[in-house]
Amino acid sequence: MLTTIYACLFYGATAIFLAGMVLRITRFARTPAPLKIPTMPAPTTKSGVAYRLLREVTVFESLFRANKWIWAFGWIFHVALAVVLIRHLRYFVQPVPSLLALMQPLGVLAGFAMVAGLAGLWGRRLIVPRIRYITGPSDHLMLALLVAIGCSGLLMKFVAHTDIVAVKTFFLGLMRFDIQPLPSDPILLVHLGLVATLMIVFPFSKLVHAAGVFFSPSRNQVDDSRERRHLAPWAAKLEADRAR
Repeated sequence: MLTTIYACLFYGATAIFLAGMVLRITRFARTPAPLKIPTMPAPTTKSGVAYRLLREVTVFESLFRANKWIWAFGWIFHVALAVVLIRHLRYFVQPVPSLLALMQPLGVLAGFAMVAGLAGLWGRRLIVPRIRYITGPSDHLMLALLVAIGCSGLLMKFVAHTDIVAVKTFFLGLMRFDIQPLPSDPILLVHLGLVATLMIVFPFSKLVHAAGVFFSPSRNQVDDSRERRHLAPWAAKLEADRAR
């Protein structure tokens, strides 16, 4: 019964996550940008825009310019999270590639870095008055959820070990629609429940900025307002209709 519940939970969470992300990305793509508002200094070519977005999603360039210590905590968290996610790929592939196997010790260190980065970002929302003023309950809940996921994962590694072979068999079975028994360790069940919760709420929370950054007019626009007139698709259609 427990295995069936968690199998249904992850099937449902995956469906909600994928459908929600498609919906949000589609909405982002269809939202008109009536004005040319690239943040200066802005690139004047499309390749320059691509390079700017690359810098934004890899080194958080604008945050670095705005606040160094917030940038440090944010960058540490995001890089550590990326390493942790890559490390967890071993539960979904068989055999495990040698490069992925070599990353396992680094992934453990990244788990500590992830929690440390989250603690710094959470402390900022509690200590800095102007940030505390605009922080809502959902912001605290998202941070608490991420911290709980990180801490429960570390507990399984260093305190209450679980049968990772059985866990891998369970997830490989889910991918093949062949449900296999899931260990009933309490911390594992809490960890997986929190991960499924994150997958469900992700598309409907501020965390969706991971995709939204690519659709930000202040980041993805070319600074060519003097060379050509900017018209949003709906405005161009309206102008064409008036011309007729």
